[in-house]
Amino acid sequence: MNICVFCSAADLHDRYVTPARRFAELIGKGGHSLVWGGSDTGLMKVMADGVQEAGGKLIGVSVEFLAQKAREGADEMVVTKDLAERKAQMLARADAIVIMVGGTGTLDEATEILELRKHGMHTKPVVLLNTAGFYDGLKEQFQRMDTEGFLPLPLTDLVFFAEDGVGALAYLEERAGAQG
Repeated sequence: MNICVFCSAADLHDRYVTPARRFAELIGKGGHSLVWGGSDTGLMKVMADGVQEAGGKLIGVSVEFLAQKAREGADEMVVTKDLAERKAQMLARADAIVIMVGGTGTLDEATEILELRKHGMHTKPVVLLNTAGFYDGLKEQFQRMDTEGFLPLPLTDLVFFAEDGVGALAYLEERAGAQG
């Protein structure tokens, strides 16, 4: 399975790095490939290192203005002209999506992927990995949107909230088995 991971390229606290490293190892040991933003910095690097060291493949999708930060030694590296094309390429190469901790770029990626799913533009499972409660506020907001009728489908059909990488990967593997 090609698992697209949206996450930060920033250097972060160990409360985010350690669980990310464990999740990356699970992806690699499971024989899965990582589709990621291609960066060799921050949490993106942690994910790429962990997947590669555990035997998984790396499919990077960088963008021209960040190409100098792209990881060398990836199994595949695509460089797009802009962020919109990057998101489209990442989604096209993925069988499933995991949204990890990140800033405004990650939030932009998350909302676009969820909007596309909401409108039936893809049916790939989406997991929001709520490491250290990072997305508690967003989860509450999504629950309110669901309760108050702002979502045309149940929240549980839109996104799965996982508290750790084990739960995220188990959900994705279960969904992949059910779909094919």
